[in-house]
Amino acid sequence: MWPRKNGREIKPASPKPGNDLPARQDQALKALLHRLNWKLLRPLATHFGGQERSILTGTGMELSEIREYQPGDDIRFIDWNVTARASGTFVREAQVERSLDVWLLLDLSASIDWGTALSSKRERALEFVATAGQLLSRDGNRLGAVLFADKVLKVIPPSTGQVHLVRLLRQLTEMATKTGPHNTGLAAALDYAARIITRRSLVLVVSDFITEDDWEKGLGKLTYRHEVVAAQVRDPRESELPDMGIITLEDPETGQQLVVDTSDRKLRENFRVAAQAQAEKLENQFKKSGVDRLVISTGEDLLPGLVKFLQARRFRHRRPLNPVR
Repeated sequence: MWPRKNGREIKPASPKPGNDLPARQDQALKALLHRLNWKLLRPLATHFGGQERSILTGTGMELSEIREYQPGDDIRFIDWNVTARASGTFVREAQVERSLDVWLLLDLSASIDWGTALSSKRERALEFVATAGQLLSRDGNRLGAVLFADKVLKVIPPSTGQVHLVRLLRQLTEMATKTGPHNTGLAAALDYAARIITRRSLVLVVSDFITEDDWEKGLGKLTYRHEVVAAQVRDPRESELPDMGIITLEDPETGQQLVVDTSDRKLRENFRVAAQAQAEKLENQFKKSGVDRLVISTGEDLLPGLVKFLQARRFRHRRPLNPVR
């Protein structure tokens, strides 16, 4: 029986169409993440038991080359079809499939706390880390992290499994709430990562890259051995200043304040031109270092831009690439 009030039965409201929309959205998101795949552009894998390309050749699914037989080669690798059509004996070599190490270099400086659109840059960065970790921790890949602000704050050694991913995200969240008003020491973090990451790895640098450090040299050193992706987190107000009258701007890292009149059209235009010049300079620095850039905006959802980025990498993965030295 239903409960009564003032002599009348109180029945629960019948579900309305569309009330299960959040559940359907979660299912669609899980299905999308299951279909996505982060393609590597270089053979980096070193650990047994994965599905990524490695620099080693032997038994595998992906063809590396067909070459003439040499004394000492394993006769099991002889390609009899090619040998029957040619005048000599030829051996088929394939890329050995292994698992790899994935490192996250996460910026926790004070400038990451800023945001004027859908979320702060820190929240968007943590969302990207969770999504990228879900994609890249499959098939035995190991996931590690280097957290930095003005200096390296914490190193989380790489490990495998969903439990490790959840523990890593929890530590990232806790560190994000404990950090104070620090500057961005990107150069020191890149140099430190180049020293401790000994195996060839995929390195994701998650930062807004707002710093005066000379970090280009450290990025180039890291790129020489590893595959590096720069995930640049930015806010729409960093490229365009709206007309809001007289406002006070404050640098979150230094605390320095500046009073400006945003109703001045010339001021807004100068700000836009300076922001565009800074963005072009940053893009040229990434291209010079051979680094792919993924732009993560606080004014847009994460997944559409990430899907577009991964589709572009899949297209590049199909083209022939130079081997790692």
